[in-house]
Amino acid sequence: MMDCYKKLVVEKLNEYFDEYSLNSSYSKKIWDAMRYTTLLEGKRLRAIMCLEVAALFGCDVKKALPAACALEIMHAYSLIHDDLPCMDNDDLRRGKPTNHKVFGEAIAVLAGDALISFGAQILIDKMKDYLSSNIVLEVVKDYLETAGALGIVAGQAADIEAENKKIDFENLKYIHKYKTGALFNCSVIMGAKIAEVNSDTLAKLKEYAQNFGILFQIYDDIIDCTLTTNELGKTAGKDKNAGKLTYVSAFGLSEAKNIFYSLIQKNRDILSELDINSCVFNEIEEKLIKRIK
Repeated sequence: MMDCYKKLVVEKLNEYFDEYSLNSSYSKKIWDAMRYTTLLEGKRLRAIMCLEVAALFGCDVKKALPAACALEIMHAYSLIHDDLPCMDNDDLRRGKPTNHKVFGEAIAVLAGDALISFGAQILIDKMKDYLSSNIVLEVVKDYLETAGALGIVAGQAADIEAENKKIDFENLKYIHKYKTGALFNCSVIMGAKIAEVNSDTLAKLKEYAQNFGILFQIYDDIIDCTLTTNELGKTAGKDKNAGKLTYVSAFGLSEAKNIFYSLIQKNRDILSELDINSCVFNEIEEKLIKRIK
């Protein structure tokens, strides 16, 4: 099912890029840069989680597809900016040269900026025929909050401020909650709102999403110091070389794994409480577990 969702999202993303860039002869390079990072081969976890949540609660997947694509577009913006020389300064992303290495730093910055508004535009244009205006408004609000200073930007800014400093664990959790966790939280919440779940279910799904954001960051910290650059598709060992506080450096590799597994179990308990048996969520967990063993 994950592969089916992924195929749907990639096809629709290509369709959206073709449609919106049709009359863009003067800005072709910007659209090429936007498309380049968005459509690099990737797991599409955020889009898949959005679609799966919507489907689990009886919603037609096509109603959530614009949201799933907008999430991938937002993720692409965050990757482009995160890789910039003034940020994390990386040359590789998903095994390919980063956006600024291909298009130059100025175009990369503009492409990231343009992707933020492009995602919101898709939500407004493509969801109005399927969903009430109130739901569309809520989903767009969640998207914009996550993309901006109440979400990803907040985490990135805190990460920059923490460079070459000794920070405490609360600061680390804040960085990860927003830089990594905010987008996973948005993915689950947008899917739930599109499916119009009740408030109690939404609260449980928020808890699930917050746990997933933390466990995914722990996973990322673990593989950063245990896998090679070729295996990762990005530069390995960057956090350690930069002296950054991570779950591994704070707790050690063994304890970081214990925390990861405890969060996996918490999320399994939440799904059990909701009487949900999702082969997609199970598959995501197993893929993460397999890489850190």
